[in-house]
Parts: sequence; C-alpha cells; structure tokens
Amino acid sequence: MSADCILAIDQGTTNTKAILVDATGAIVAQASRPVAVSYPQPAWVEQDPRVLWSSVQQAMDECLVAVSAGRLAAVAITNQRETILLWDRQTGEPLGPAVVWQCHRSAPFCQELSARGLEPFIRERTGLTIDPMFSAAKARWLLAHTADGSERAARGELCLGTVDSWLLWNLTGGGVHACDVTNASRTQLFDIHNLRWDTELADLFGVPLAALPEVKPSSASFGATVALNTLPANVPVASMIGDSHAALFGHAAFRPGGVKATYGTGSSLMASTPTAVRSERGLSTTIAWARDRLDHATYALEGNIYATGAAVAWLADILGRGDSAEGIERLASQVPDSGSVYFVPALVGLGAPYWNDAARGMISGLVGGTRPAHLARATLESIAYQVRDVLDALVQDVGFEPGCLLADGGGSRNDLLMQIQADIVGLPVIRSASAELSALGAAWLAGLAIGLWSSEDELETLVPAGDRFEPRLSAVEREARIAGWQQAVACTLFDATRRAQQRKG
Repeated sequence: MSADCILAIDQGTTNTKAILVDATGAIVAQASRPVAVSYPQPAWVEQDPRVLWSSVQQAMDECLVAVSAGRLAAVAITNQRETILLWDRQTGEPLGPAVVWQCHRSAPFCQELSARGLEPFIRERTGLTIDPMFSAAKARWLLAHTADGSERAARGELCLGTVDSWLLWNLTGGGVHACDVTNASRTQLFDIHNLRWDTELADLFGVPLAALPEVKPSSASFGATVALNTLPANVPVASMIGDSHAALFGHAAFRPGGVKATYGTGSSLMASTPTAVRSERGLSTTIAWARDRLDHATYALEGNIYATGAAVAWLADILGRGDSAEGIERLASQVPDSGSVYFVPALVGLGAPYWNDAARGMISGLVGGTRPAHLARATLESIAYQVRDVLDALVQDVGFEPGCLLADGGGSRNDLLMQIQADIVGLPVIRSASAELSALGAAWLAGLAIGLWSSEDELETLVPAGDRFEPRLSAVEREARIAGWQQAVACTLFDATRRAQQRKG
C-alpha cells in the first residue's frame, strides 16, 4: 500500500495529541497524553521540556501501531504558541523550563519597555502589543538565568525556540533548528512585513540572532525524522504551524470573511485578512500561514484571551469536581442563567482587547441565594462574554460583519457553552465536526506540501458539516447581560489601577 497517511502532532498546553489522517481526510487513529503545568510563583507558568517531548513520543507510538510504517507519508506539527525554550545545541539538553505563554514573569521588563515609549515601534514592526504573553521577554529571562547564557547564545552554542522548533529538533535527532513563520510572528522578534528576524528587536530584548531558528513557510520541507521507537527514519516533516492558525486553516477559512474561535486553556479569535491590518482596538496583527514561500504569507487579525478553559478548570478545582469541564457543564445546566452573577476570570491578567496583566479575577453579584450552579453558569458565560468583546473589536477593525462564528477546540464540545455563545454574540455558531481541528489543519498543510492533496479547493470538499447553534435570546436581554458584564470588567480594571497606585505610593 502506498504512503497515504499524515501523522499530525498537536502539542498543547495541557495535553499532547497525535492523529493519523488518510487521503480522504478521515482520522484513522488518535492518541492523547496529559502534560503537567507548574506554577512556581504567582503568575508564573512553566513546563518541563523533557515531559513535553516524552508526551509527544508516547502519543506518536500509540497512533503509529494502527498502520504499517509504509503508509506514513509525512509528519505535521502544530503547537501551543509563545511558549519558549532554551537548550544546548551540542547535547540537546534543556537549560531551563519551558516558559509558557500564560507566564507573567517577564512583566517588569515589559512595563519598562512601555515606560520608555517603545509600544508604537514594537507594534509597528511585529503587529503585537507589549505584553508578557509574547516570547521575546521570556527568552531574555531564560538567557539571564542561564550561566553565561547571552555569551553562549551569541557564540551559537545555545538554541532558543518555540515549541515547534523543540519538537523538530528532537524528531530530526538534533539535525534541524527551524520554526515556521506563524510561530516566529508570535515571538515579538520577527518583522512581519519584511518576514525576517529583526536585529533592532533582538538587540532591544537582548536575544542573540545566532540562537534563533531558521524561519520557513508553514507548508514546506523541514527535514526528515530519525528512527524513534515506532516512528521510522526518513519521514519528511512537511508542515509546522501554531495551533490557532492551524485551526483557521482546518475550518477551510482560506479566504477573508470567516472568523473562528478556538476554545482551549485560553481562547483565540482569528480572521484572515488580505494584507497586514493594523488594529486600533487591542488586537494583534499576525501571519495566518505561508504556503510554499515566505513572501506568499496570508495575514490575520487575532485576539487572545488568557483564561477560558483555564477558568473552568479553576472552578472545578475550587468546587472539588475532578471531572472538570463535564461536571461544570452539568452543574451549569441546573439553572437557566447565572442569577446576575458575573465572573471576570483574570487569573493571569486580562488579554485582548484590554491587555492588562495587573488585573485579577473578580466575582460580583453574589446574594444569599447564589449556589454553585450559578457560579458554574457564570464561568461558562464569562467565556462567551470575552469572545464577544474580541469579536466586537475584530469586526470594527476589519470592517465586515461575519455571517456566523466558527468554533473549534475542546471547549466547543460543550453544547451549553456553544448555545450561550450564540446567544451572547447574536450570531449562529458553527461547531467543527472534528474535535481535532488544529491537528487536521496541520495535516492538510503537510499533505499539500507532499502532493497528497492538490489544492485548497480539494480540501474544501473534505470538510463535513458542523453542528449549528442559533441565538435564542432577544436583543434586549442580550444587551442587558452584556451591560452587566461590561460593568464587571470595569470594576476589575478599576481595582487593577487602584492596586498599581498603592504599589507606587
């Protein structure tokens, strides 16, 4: 039998998934492994690079036993973004933790950059606001906390990279240090207009260019595998792409007009744009993907929300419900609404469109009759409200109203959340039929690179119809609930300002 399967690795914040996709677009095998997340200090988030790689190996091995080695045509990678790692180029040993995208240990340096008035310059060059979420300030921290880190990096002895580059390094036995353009565009070290690492930005953040990976298109030749357990040698790694970008591609939203929301630990709203559109409302200009050549990049506008699935997991832990998302959905279903309770889940600050890393979580509207079910409902509603905030900003920036909201990610499997989302945005929500859309999008890009599929038009024929959720709330009720949410956010931001002033005083 000819090689007709793509192995797609989806390395996320809390789990690693692997799927095998055949030429019809069907998933013929899949596996998942959890990944531990550590919180060594308040607002610090990190992972063990060795554990990340081990989870990938385990998921790959379980998947690959389902097919003969001869059917494996290519490997695809999609990954949590902005998370940054540092390792020794000769030994491949990590020299610190993987500093996760949620981590705010670099907040003081980001505040220093803002105080120096560098926001316009950085935003113009990278499309990104100054925020601890992005990789550059984290990379600076890693180098500063490694013996002779900057000097060794400048001599080419160390590798700095996002998760895709770490996986590629291991898959190729240390043969290739590269990343794709979408991951590069999220580091705050990459010029999204000239499509290259930027020397001024690298100097500003103190990151030697010699340590950074080669940047390639999302659908390209990234090298070949070495033999690893059930993974045979000489299989081409044919695509790498950030998870949110991969999900947009997996929706077949190849042309401007579609808006998707990915519901994971955090959430991302993204819409492709014909050119690099500068946001005036707190969104990020980024690269959606680049096929074949860097100078053929497709751009996008994106809004990143820090805590959506993380808010559900937090509440489940507080309430002692180990089944997390499923238990919270069942609990929230016991009441028709939150009883005017609002939860602003600023567990590590607020992301788009507010970008306030000093904000802290707040629950308001509690009364004697408030029960755990109301808190569960308020938590699900908080996800929908945050998505609505970003969608409003995106619509104003791009100048068009989408006919629906495309949904994917683990949280999209929650029927109640999807109905609440439709009610809050006042649009139909179309949930992807695939629960593994990021991995599927990465597989599609790999298949295009090796000729398994001929075009985006062919890929569109492989997309099954998704579930549709129609809004049920009246416009009056919708606006009343949104007004209550906006008041809760205003209180959260006021509290952040008050605490900041107290620290200065």
